[in-house]
Amino acid sequence: MTGIRAKAITFGDDVNTDYIISGKYKFKSNDMNEMAHHAMEELDPDYYNKASKAGAILVAGSNFGCGSSREQAPLVLIHSNTKAVIAKTFARIFYRNAINTGLPVVEADTSGIMPGDELELDLEAGVLKNITRQECIPFAPLPPVMAKLLADGGLAPHFVKNGGFAL
Repeated sequence: MTGIRAKAITFGDDVNTDYIISGKYKFKSNDMNEMAHHAMEELDPDYYNKASKAGAILVAGSNFGCGSSREQAPLVLIHSNTKAVIAKTFARIFYRNAINTGLPVVEADTSGIMPGDELELDLEAGVLKNITRQECIPFAPLPPVMAKLLADGGLAPHFVKNGGFAL
């Protein structure tokens, strides 16, 4: 899973899971495609429309995904056509839920990324290219077990594919 390319949609620090998908929707439906229409709407009411058309890379500051441990947060991002999330830091439970659901997440310096910048993410090489600004931002590649889970589409698809947990 290399070469993820899309435009940046940017947010700041401390984007919690209730901003990713408001609690008022979490218990109304289990249909992730329906819930995806409400992804990030409290911070950007047009997020779904922007992301769903051509895909997006969500870019944030520190502590992205703080709050609850529900898997709906990364799932609605996946179903809104968010290709990856890049943040300075993640809340650990969101980070693991993202990997387990198949959403690429990368910790990198996001301070120079502006809304609409064209980005290309190479997960294997550990390089984020900001094509718009002609910059390369290095990051630590994912540990092999997490890279394998992402390549298989998440934890459940990995189990199905391998008949259990396999590296």
